[in-house]
Amino acid sequence: QVNVGKRCNQACQHCHVDAGPRRTEIMTRETVEEVLAAIRRCGIRTVDITGGAPELNPSFEYLVTEARALGCLVLDRCNLTVLFVPGKERLPEFLARHEVEVIASLPCYLEENVDQQRGRGVFEQSVAALRRLNALGYGSEESGLRLNLVYNPIGPYLPPPQADLEAEYRRELWQQYG
Repeated sequence: QVNVGKRCNQACQHCHVDAGPRRTEIMTRETVEEVLAAIRRCGIRTVDITGGAPELNPSFEYLVTEARALGCLVLDRCNLTVLFVPGKERLPEFLARHEVEVIASLPCYLEENVDQQRGRGVFEQSVAALRRLNALGYGSEESGLRLNLVYNPIGPYLPPPQADLEAEYRRELWQQYG
């Protein structure tokens, strides 16, 4: 797993790295080159990119492109709303073209819970981002483009069993938002 910085377009209460819009710490291109050298040297097969919003690192697309060229599976820990940040509008197509597995943080399938945790309008924008990804094939078994949603409980609670949670997410998101 490679953490490429603390810059994020959101300021979530539960963020374990205290990322946010005011944070400026990012991995430099020089360090990205060192990461790529380590991938080559160690024969790493999976590169899991995280951060604040990793896509806001200026070297994100370079890291993805180079890691894929090395034959790595690349995972992007995405907050979904970053897909609407000015200058990042083509990001969904980039992710699909490079067959990046998207690990999307969607704290809950209920709008009020997500907006309470992440801010007003975040849920609506997250659903719009999911629709964009779905239109490119993400979430469809035939496409091979993998999309996983991550649940984040509000407060010091453990999540319910994954199978139950997955069934609830699928049912609620399909019934309410298609």
